[in-house]
Amino acid sequence: MNPSDPLNFDRHTFGSDFVWGTATAAYQIEGAVDRDGRTPCVWDTFGRQKGKIKTGETADIACEFYDRYESDLLLHKELGFNAFRFSLSWSRILPDGVGPAHGGRINEAGIAFYDRLIDQCLQLGITPWITLYHWDLPQALELKGGWPNRKIVDWFADFADVCTKAYGHKVKHWIILNEPLAFSILGYFTGQHAPGRRSFRNLLPVIHHTALAQAEGGRIVRQNVPDALVGTTFSCSPIDPFTPGDQSAAIRVDALMNRLFIEPSLGLGYPSKELPFLASIAKKVAKPGDMERLAFDFDFIGLQHYFRAVVEQSYFMPYLWAKDVTPLRRNVQTITEMGWEVYPESMYRIIKQFGQYEGIKKIYITESGAAFYDQVEKGQVHDKARVEYHQNYLQQVLRAKQEGLPVEGYFAWTFLDNFEWAEGYRPRFGLVYVDFRTQQRIVKASGRWFQQLLTEELVAVR
Repeated sequence: MNPSDPLNFDRHTFGSDFVWGTATAAYQIEGAVDRDGRTPCVWDTFGRQKGKIKTGETADIACEFYDRYESDLLLHKELGFNAFRFSLSWSRILPDGVGPAHGGRINEAGIAFYDRLIDQCLQLGITPWITLYHWDLPQALELKGGWPNRKIVDWFADFADVCTKAYGHKVKHWIILNEPLAFSILGYFTGQHAPGRRSFRNLLPVIHHTALAQAEGGRIVRQNVPDALVGTTFSCSPIDPFTPGDQSAAIRVDALMNRLFIEPSLGLGYPSKELPFLASIAKKVAKPGDMERLAFDFDFIGLQHYFRAVVEQSYFMPYLWAKDVTPLRRNVQTITEMGWEVYPESMYRIIKQFGQYEGIKKIYITESGAAFYDQVEKGQVHDKARVEYHQNYLQQVLRAKQEGLPVEGYFAWTFLDNFEWAEGYRPRFGLVYVDFRTQQRIVKASGRWFQQLLTEELVAVR
């Protein structure tokens, strides 16, 4: 699809109830890491260790969203989005990690910040979508064992209880966890993300406690906010074999990447047939009644999709016996700055894959986007590749919707260029360019394209 050609859709094609939003995360945009009672999270600690962040940067300032949220939300409104997805900083609200039920404090300044943010959204006609956990575990809880410690389920329940009681009267869209696969595997098995622990011994407890917390968090939201729409999000990708002989490797990787956390929530248990090492959870990690506690009837699930994966057999990757075949090795033509393949049809395929589960009522694309090498030229950012990305991926969302799959919204990742975890500030995913020295905002061509899509009758990129 050529971005200079008119598209065959406008916002009305998706239906009047389709949700259009952007997605963000507290740690990536807020800054103000030591202000107003906030205590460190695992990313604050991790980021100060030499070599952990590729660019050597920290998120101490990030986008200064903590101070600039009012003007940023005005800009968000200008672009035409009707929903804003953001997360709550756990250590900003509970500085000790735990609530009063376990001897901890509630930080009223933290509560007040999100109150102001939510009120600003509502005043502008923007629906707030809250993510309870987007990877920023309080360091105080990591010192007590973090996610491998079974008590994390109670600690997380504390946090969910405090947040829903504070905001549930005015926020009705709640996401429990952001990409559980990412923070469990990358944080506690490979060590690429905070807290940077590498141990197979951690892996099964982390997976199980995360799955328990996902369900328990859902139950608390439903109890405290009876009229809420409760969901959770999964990073997901269609998995293709590199050769016909790699089919079994693709099945195992699919079980890990796409099935590990959705199937327990649906009452199907862990995919231990494809990944036999998961059977040890029930035998060695779980307590009586745990396997039943994993299930929760979510109102929706969020799919966070960027690329497909192509894999082959590998005898050097224990337990999985498979490895990724990189886009470069496959001579892929369009690759993002992150090294990810741009493959729009994968969006349709992953919606279709998840849509086949019984028990999934609604699907939202809660993240999708691309990092490219943006340049400011005469005060503008002409990010043609990002415009094409969103056009083509949205075309596949529409294809799925027109086939009757229950996909009901699209949240672009992300609103502002931000601190991109272990990659630092170099990769830019935003629809709005941020000059991190001056904090100047420049709406990119992709942001203007969305503005045209969402505020004009017909879409045509000129």
